[in-house]
Amino acid sequence: MDLDTLKQIAEDVLKQAKLAGASSAETEVSYGTGQNVSVRLGEVENIEYNRDKGVSVTVYFQDRKGHASSSDLSPKALKDTVEAACNIAKFTANDPFCGLADAALMATEFPDLSLSHPWKIGVDDAIEIAKQCERAALDVDTKRITNSEGASIYTNAGVFAYANSHGFNHGYPSTRHSISCSVIAEAEEAMQRDYWYSSARAAEDLDSAIAVGRCAGERTVRRLGCKPIKTGQYPVLFEAPLAGSLISSLISAISGGSLYRKSSFLLDSLGKSVGAPLLNIQEAPHLLKGSASSPFDSEGVATHARQLVQNGVLQGYVLSSYSARKLGMQTTGNAGGAHNLIVQDTQHSFDDLLKLMGTGLLVTEVLGHGLNMVTGDYSRGAAGFWVENGVIVHPVEEITIAGNMKEMLQSIIGIGTDVIPHSSKLIGSVLLERMTVAASD
Repeated sequence: MDLDTLKQIAEDVLKQAKLAGASSAETEVSYGTGQNVSVRLGEVENIEYNRDKGVSVTVYFQDRKGHASSSDLSPKALKDTVEAACNIAKFTANDPFCGLADAALMATEFPDLSLSHPWKIGVDDAIEIAKQCERAALDVDTKRITNSEGASIYTNAGVFAYANSHGFNHGYPSTRHSISCSVIAEAEEAMQRDYWYSSARAAEDLDSAIAVGRCAGERTVRRLGCKPIKTGQYPVLFEAPLAGSLISSLISAISGGSLYRKSSFLLDSLGKSVGAPLLNIQEAPHLLKGSASSPFDSEGVATHARQLVQNGVLQGYVLSSYSARKLGMQTTGNAGGAHNLIVQDTQHSFDDLLKLMGTGLLVTEVLGHGLNMVTGDYSRGAAGFWVENGVIVHPVEEITIAGNMKEMLQSIIGIGTDVIPHSSKLIGSVLLERMTVAASD
């Protein structure tokens, strides 16, 4: 199915909603195909194909709302889905804040953001690339890397159309591809695992399979030989792949749902300091090939580049039309989430951050979901490496790191240049001045 076909289906759905008496309606129609090939220990383990299609319909009868969805795009199924949404609306309570986003905010420009780059790779070629990736990981240390969780090659291509009663009806195709590998190492009756991956919109932007495998193997081997540390207050360096979770917590706290429910540790923070003065976060929704790029949000509202945090001060919230109305504000074009967050570095390389830390903890893995969004209290299981005088000395595991997210964001003293490319959060490693580190004993 191509974009024109999906736009026509969306138009038909809106017509049926109008005939059913809805005062307004919106719909999204999507179609996608994918292939996932995985190997383990040199043998093919899985070959998966997927073909997904679906339609979601939201109807409004003034202040009453109904929603229904279906994976069947046949004319009868579409009619039944609209009827189901309308029936649901009859039994919902009035909500004066519901409804379409304002017509004046709809996107009118649709630049090509280079989001669709189909990877025409056959199964045999995908198998060979996956085998190369796994071999590269196993060859890092043939004695200590004793097992594998496999290597995978994934490719997906999809297209969607969103339409509403304002006359908005647009969409675009997009692709996502990835290579990943995970292996297991053993030494002195201890066993460790780690992984690495590369993902991008275009296959040519992926790291090579050999590079991904080698990194997975090196990361696994270096975790062998864990030693205990003492409980105490130490500087903590979050490795780049984990640093995005700190920003995710910040975004959750300034998102409309958390704010109007008063379940955020950053209530009433607009124009106030929410992080260290060196913290600068930009939202860039029109980034070419960006993982979260889009000319409009999931309500058709035009997206715009903006500074979210400047010198630690919050410049704007992350709002949909519904949450904005609840707060007496205007949508920020973030129905569906933020678009490509770029965190400015402090011109420190990863090695520079280790030296700046001196003695402390480098965190490379966290476990559990230990953030209280209301208070900001943070506590998670962790693993990583002990650092002394700016040098990694040995791995550590089964420890707990704890603090308060509000204080953690204020205690950032360095942001690295080691950004993981093609991510929705472009951020390097982040060094915090101090956290509580509790050993397993």
